[in-house]
Amino acid sequence: MSPEVPEVGAAPRVWVIVLTHGGAEQITADCIESLLKQDYGALTVLLVDNASFDGSGARLRDRFPDIEYLNTGGNLGYAGGNNRGMRLALDRGAEFLLVLNNDTIVDATCVSWLVRSAQRQPTKLGAIAPKILYFDDPARIWYAGGDYVGFKILGMHRREGELDDPKEAEGLEPITFATGCCFLMPAAAARAVGLFAEDFFSYAEDVDLSLRMNRAGYSMYYQPAARLYHREPPGPVHATPFQIRLRDRNRRRIARRLGAVDRVKFAVWFFPTRMVRLAQYTMKRDWGRVRALVAGMTEQ
Repeated sequence: MSPEVPEVGAAPRVWVIVLTHGGAEQITADCIESLLKQDYGALTVLLVDNASFDGSGARLRDRFPDIEYLNTGGNLGYAGGNNRGMRLALDRGAEFLLVLNNDTIVDATCVSWLVRSAQRQPTKLGAIAPKILYFDDPARIWYAGGDYVGFKILGMHRREGELDDPKEAEGLEPITFATGCCFLMPAAAARAVGLFAEDFFSYAEDVDLSLRMNRAGYSMYYQPAARLYHREPPGPVHATPFQIRLRDRNRRRIARRLGAVDRVKFAVWFFPTRMVRLAQYTMKRDWGRVRALVAGMTEQ
């Protein structure tokens, strides 16, 4: 059980951005239901329908008529879809943006913990992230804060796979990587640093945003008292060809914006490891992943 949420200042307006592209209607409905049970009153839930291929976005709009709804008119990817929602929220007076995966279930005090923690921080706050547990193994941690690893251009999860301590004391821990699964971002930081890089489409957009916040002098924190559950399978996950291609391509896009030394460090690690994987997939005749690796190494 989380400790009692501290009361600090007036309740600012928080908009939660929940993105859907279809195929997970009940899962998305469960996420929305958990948001409607939050103990935080100044909360607006925005369902962003990224042109759901099965019409589930419209059905969810009808199922939850009291939440906000936005149809993007096309699949803009994770980055573009969330950006459309965040821009609408900012235009409508949001003071905080909560980016949230639709395959999550949020503890009733999660938003309160994130907001109250944010209110206690200096003005240059970039993001606060909660503790994220596996939905199918809720005693085990998926994310307990994160670190940007420069030579890999990756965001690494702290304590991933470790057993959770449900009595862990609340307290803010500095981080350098906030996962796109869930983070709270002040409107001021969103306007100053910008949103996700839309040309990424999906994958590594949270790494890029975290890096930009770090470089702009915005602090990020992890709050273990704020908790949610992610429908991510425990254990090793084998990336799909689509994920391989976009992750590698997008990391290379980030690398091009780095200094010469950092670019060299990344290249020295990245290309040899890709060639090893290329050989492994070739031996297995996994041509889909072979093509994805080549695309990730060459696409601009």
